[in-house]
Amino acid sequence: MTFLRTLRSAAAAMLLLTLPLAAADLDTPTGPPLLTVSGAIDHTNDGVTAVFDLAMLEAMERRSFTTRTIWTNGEQHFTGVSLRHLMEAVGARGGHLRAIAINDYAVDIPREDWEADGPIVAYRNNGAPMSVRHKGPLWIVYPYDSDPAYRSEKIYARSIWQLARIAVRE
Repeated sequence: MTFLRTLRSAAAAMLLLTLPLAAADLDTPTGPPLLTVSGAIDHTNDGVTAVFDLAMLEAMERRSFTTRTIWTNGEQHFTGVSLRHLMEAVGARGGHLRAIAINDYAVDIPREDWEADGPIVAYRNNGAPMSVRHKGPLWIVYPYDSDPAYRSEKIYARSIWQLARIAVRE
């Protein structure tokens, strides 16, 4: 009886020790990498960074909305992953993000923006993947029509397209 209790306790301890590691692991991209997240994060898949391909982003909880932008004509339908869910997936600990485009243009996004259910990292516009020529493949888009606060120069400046990297900063 004592041996069985000891064996069960040891098995339970081993299971508990492996759970945090399994929860922290991110899948490894199998397609071309689209987004690299670094900095103050807990969950990685490539050394100290988290690398995502399109399939990984599409596998996350999707969010879609229709809105007008100052860069496009008429209503546009965007689909992507909420910035909040993406930051949860990497275990972001920082107070703001440094979002960096393919051409090294960079913007800072405060935590209050990505804790609200506001912006998404869009990977589809009107149902189609976005090319680099059309602000893709990733674009941080806010639901501009849902709140007048999203229609400001400050928010427009944070709406970075051709997103390639995010550095989470404390």
